[in-house]
Amino acid sequence: MRRAANVTKDIIDEVITKKLDVKSLSSASNRTIRLADFGCAFGPNTFTSLQSLIDIVKKKYLSQFPNEPMPEFQVFFNDQPSNDFNTLFRFLPPDREYFAAGVLGSFHGRVFPKSSLHVVQSNYALHWLSKVPESLVDKNSPAWNKGKIHYAGASDEVLKAYGERWAEDLNNFLNARAEEIVPGGMLIAIMPSIPDGMPYSELANGLLYSSFESTLLDMSKRGIISEDQVDAFNLPIYAAPPGEFAAVVEKNGYFDIEAIGLTNPAPWLTDDAHVDMKEYVRHIRASMEGMFTKHFPNEIVDEMFEQLLVNKLPKVFDKMERAYKDKIQSYYVLQRK
Repeated sequence: MRRAANVTKDIIDEVITKKLDVKSLSSASNRTIRLADFGCAFGPNTFTSLQSLIDIVKKKYLSQFPNEPMPEFQVFFNDQPSNDFNTLFRFLPPDREYFAAGVLGSFHGRVFPKSSLHVVQSNYALHWLSKVPESLVDKNSPAWNKGKIHYAGASDEVLKAYGERWAEDLNNFLNARAEEIVPGGMLIAIMPSIPDGMPYSELANGLLYSSFESTLLDMSKRGIISEDQVDAFNLPIYAAPPGEFAAVVEKNGYFDIEAIGLTNPAPWLTDDAHVDMKEYVRHIRASMEGMFTKHFPNEIVDEMFEQLLVNKLPKVFDKMERAYKDKIQSYYVLQRK
């Protein structure tokens, strides 16, 4: 999924080149430009996207200060303590021209000193909720999500609970970044999304989550797990449409929206190109298995993924492939006021 971030590179390059004033970010007393990746995970793609940002800043600096020496760059990689930072740093480019450091902690709160960052990014991380809404597992709540594990195909009350939790999380994220980013600094975010008004059940991820759900319900009918176990589990994921993202940013008030839009996350998927289903499941398992093993025993999760591959995805995979060709990735370029 992270390579989907490359799709919006040209748009982001243009906006940052136009809006970022390097002169206001650097001074004789502090000639270090600091970047950060929030929710960096541990794959090598984080280095590619950050290097792209560094290249943009360097180009802009040369245009503003053609006779001045280039400032130094410091890059921070942020994620939860459970992230595999050892693997991340094994991928560090040996020829990098920046100083690198890992920073632990939830990006829903402060993790850096005030006014210490100049350019930050968050790629495919802001759709993760800080926690599942409590109302989803409350039998007395209209948002009780019985028999489902997500809001795809669920009631309006369930969708509302997810949306409210995500909006609060995003507001907390923006509040924290507003403290950490200098005035005029840039924030770039890319995340899975959905066109305003489109049912989530029609998206590729919606079809995937419904397939997970169907697999778990089948296992409960066979007595492998209980129905209560399924009812108590909900995926902490919300793919907001751009309109909802913009509304939170505008209400928050600390950032200007310089660019916003939807793109196709998989332009390489032409009519003649196809996704390998087994490879797809391996990728999904690597990114999502931890959520399931926190709730279900390992052997249950093993069987769930096996049944997903053998019995469920073959029925919907063609539709999922077609859905991945839609504009279901959103990008945002914000500037600190």
